[in-house]
Amino acid sequence: MSATIGVMRADRLVAVLLLMQARGRVTAADVAAELEISVATARRDLEALSTAGIPVYPQPGRNGGWQLVGGARTDLSGLTATEAQALFLLVGPAASIAPDAKAALRKLVRALPDTFREHAQAAAEAVVIDPARWGEHVKERPELVRRLQDAVVRRERVRLLYSGRGRATSERVVDPLGLVDKDDVWYLIAWTEKGQRTFRIDRVAGADATGETFERPDGFELSTAWAEIVERMEERRSGLTATVLMDERFVWVMQDRLGRNCEVDGTDGDRVRLKVTAPTPLMIAQHLAGWGGSIEVVDPPSVQAELARLGRELTRRYAAVDHLDE
Repeated sequence: MSATIGVMRADRLVAVLLLMQARGRVTAADVAAELEISVATARRDLEALSTAGIPVYPQPGRNGGWQLVGGARTDLSGLTATEAQALFLLVGPAASIAPDAKAALRKLVRALPDTFREHAQAAAEAVVIDPARWGEHVKERPELVRRLQDAVVRRERVRLLYSGRGRATSERVVDPLGLVDKDDVWYLIAWTEKGQRTFRIDRVAGADATGETFERPDGFELSTAWAEIVERMEERRSGLTATVLMDERFVWVMQDRLGRNCEVDGTDGDRVRLKVTAPTPLMIAQHLAGWGGSIEVVDPPSVQAELARLGRELTRRYAAVDHLDE
């Protein structure tokens, strides 16, 4: 394989080959528009494929372009063995629950070089996802999510009927940029006249395609956009910090329960100092009350006061039960 192919991004190489297999003949402008790269970059990539020996040839003339000769089913030779395994580790779990993904996976395996297939197949079968909780059936993806997903792919503007928290239902015309499933709650990230916004799908009362198309904002990446949204939400949810001391052997339990809302902040003698965050003193106190006297809240006083209040409430309610046990 030529050095030129070696420096091409594997994901772009795969995309160019699959695009050519789907269309047979493309122009550099077609590739550029589809992959959101410059025409010059698309032309260089096509030339590099041809130079590497893949049956991609330029077709001169008014209706010319670049053609994958004979509809050839070329292998994905731009992938290294490690990249192929990484790709199939990602695709494989989806194939266990999605028939379309399973069919695509089989085709991708056949497209790989022979030397990669065994390990790629093993990677694809290394993980199975069972999305159903114990005693429950698999949840179907909501029809509304499927329709919005189609609008994202087609880049089609949508008219939403949306009920914000504590607000009446209103109409919004949005450019759907992507969908996110977080802990069984679906979110739509969209561009609006007021900029980028996030909508909870379970608050969408209706969604209709307008028939208009839109252009995605330059540089937009769904994963990056969602990471920024999560960071802002976590900052909002973590408006108050309490300093807590507890025995080291229980720290992992606290961190497992509170996740990123519990961080180790050093030691204090034979105990570990933790920073526990939540929006309000009451919420922090509720997280900590079950630990009883095995923890100590150093500050702030507002959390100490809430713990004392919860303790008094419990004492009043269960004092008679405690007396009977004596």
